[in-house]
Amino acid sequence: MSTGTSLQRRLAIAVGLSVTLLWLAAAAVTAHRLDGEMRQVFDDGLKATAQRILPIARHDIREDHSNGVSVEHDDDEEGEQDDDRTGPDREARYGEDVTFVVRDGNGRILLASRGADAAIFPPFVRQGFVRTETHQLYYDMDPSRSLTIAVAEPLDRRLELSRQMLLGLITPLIVVVPLSLLAIVLVVRRSLRPIRGLKEELAHRGARDLSPLPATNLPSELRPISAGINQLLDRLKAAFNAERAFAANAAHELRTPVAGAIAQAQRIRSETKEEQTGQRATEIEMTLKRLMRMSEKLMQLARAEGGRLQSDEPSDLRPVLEMIAQDFSRAGEGRIVLTLPPDPVLSKLDPDAVGILFRNLIENALKHGAQDGLVEAVLKADGSLCVANDGPVLPIETMERLMQRFERGDAKIGGSGLGLSIIRAIADRTGMTLKVISPRPIKDEGVEVQVKLPLA
Repeated sequence: MSTGTSLQRRLAIAVGLSVTLLWLAAAAVTAHRLDGEMRQVFDDGLKATAQRILPIARHDIREDHSNGVSVEHDDDEEGEQDDDRTGPDREARYGEDVTFVVRDGNGRILLASRGADAAIFPPFVRQGFVRTETHQLYYDMDPSRSLTIAVAEPLDRRLELSRQMLLGLITPLIVVVPLSLLAIVLVVRRSLRPIRGLKEELAHRGARDLSPLPATNLPSELRPISAGINQLLDRLKAAFNAERAFAANAAHELRTPVAGAIAQAQRIRSETKEEQTGQRATEIEMTLKRLMRMSEKLMQLARAEGGRLQSDEPSDLRPVLEMIAQDFSRAGEGRIVLTLPPDPVLSKLDPDAVGILFRNLIENALKHGAQDGLVEAVLKADGSLCVANDGPVLPIETMERLMQRFERGDAKIGGSGLGLSIIRAIADRTGMTLKVISPRPIKDEGVEVQVKLPLA
């Protein structure tokens, strides 16, 4: 779109962004909640570990006392005793990530897990959770308050698990979000199909097609638009019909009084003996004849714009063209050379419309071409009708201007300026192609008008 954004694109972008943001927000909220739940689970695990180990440690230490084993030793001995007492089973149970130390009331380490670093265990201050820069710890105390335990878990492990959880949430979105966007585009495109159909219906209409738009299969949002367009088309059709009816009626009603006025002017000219009066009567007759021709052209234009141009049954175009050429020959125009194919050329064009079209082509060629040159008319088997004459070359802007109403190529040459307008009106209403070429093909002068007649 050059002047605005496509409605389909706007809807797809708006819905796609909304869905994407909702997916990301839902993933963020879920990750936040899962992170909190996992922290709670880890903290509960630390607490449960401390509560399980403390009674075992108290029992082991009492057995050592009853066996006469001293529990007051340095850190190296404690490490060796811890290796002997905890053993592989306890290492497997508690793992390397979670470590613990058991202290007496004076803060001396009595028991520790394998690999436990005393530096990461601050002295016991209170029962509960303590967070350092590197570990999350839980402190507990036995009922006799003679032993304390500290269980530690590295924060890096929790952070790694949080990253894995976040990756597990984001990975499906990498697939789901593009699929959702594609589905949105397809759904929006399918939903806007009636709008595209309405647009194509209007785009494919000709300039003269004022028939109402079909209201079937339109959503409720488009029906008022279609109804408004149909009302506008009805008003335009009524205005055009009134204009054509006025032009046709006026031209028709003028024929009789104009013919009578011409007859009176001719009678005055024949009865008068004054030269000046006879000259004025001749001028009046010529003016009335131009008015007669203008009324005939107006009737032809009204017929071309409002009449029925298609017939139910196809007919041969050749007899119509022969009759028009013979009419010009009987009127004294022997410069027309008509070439017809040997086989019939069938078309559903109304014979009257074909006659109006061909007559105006011949009149323009005779009037604006070289006065001593021939007018060549050729009908081909594919429906192409070409009318050409010799004469001056017409510029492109002049050819475009001559298609308008009441435009004359040469002011010195008489004419109504409606010939090409009538031809163009018939061509537009019947879907014919109209080309004006100057100079003529294979020549350096003249004008050729090409019309592609529709075949049956």
